Amino acid sequence: MAQVPEIDVEELAALLETAHLIDVREPDEYAEARVRGAILIPLATIPDSLDDIPKDRTVHVICAAGGRSARAVEFLRSNGIDAVNIAGGTMAWVNSGADYASGDEPA
Repeated sequence: MAQVPEIDVEELAALLETAHLIDVREPDEYAEARVRGAILIPLATIPDSLDDIPKDRTVHVICAAGGRSARAVEFLRSNGIDAVNIAGGTMAWVNSGADYASGDEPA
């Protein structure tokens, strides 16, 4: 696996207001708990969603614990998108005590 750049949830919290955050988990996981502002694009649909992902800025990618998002970052970077993995994923975000959305709440 190629080197995947990543930041931790504390670094994400510091830039969340301006970050373009993609959540690559499945819809049921996303509904359970998600970082506010995260856009759901399940991992399996990333190749079909390339046109919807900005190429003019850094994209941050999150999953449950960091594995699926690392694969997504590797794929996005190989397609010319500046993508960064969120180490520890949504579990680390929730465990840090940071605010999150769930259910039908707006992201």
